[in-house]
Amino acid sequence: MADFVLLYRGGGNMPDTEEGRTQAMDAWTSWFGSIGSAVKDGGNPFTEHAKHVRSDGSIGDVAASSLATGYSILQADSLDEATTLAKGCPVLHGGGEIEVYETFPVM
Repeated sequence: MADFVLLYRGGGNMPDTEEGRTQAMDAWTSWFGSIGSAVKDGGNPFTEHAKHVRSDGSIGDVAASSLATGYSILQADSLDEATTLAKGCPVLHGGGEIEVYETFPVM
């Protein structure tokens, strides 16, 4: 079993109403419940501001079009399985996309 990072882009806007926020959180709770023990870290959303550090030491802002909106970490037997689990993620219902990365233990 390996760990997979789901990196979310878009689809992360929280509704303005209490009812909408409750529905959004219920969708996440439902999705996490449906994939059960595969959830290693439910993750969190990111703010709208990010920096990058280049190899020359320069620091700059990440372009708004490149911002990731959040992450989760799942455990699965393969990249294909992790990708299948990601298909139910609420980020997709909000028009977002998910990148799935396999990690490997080195530390």
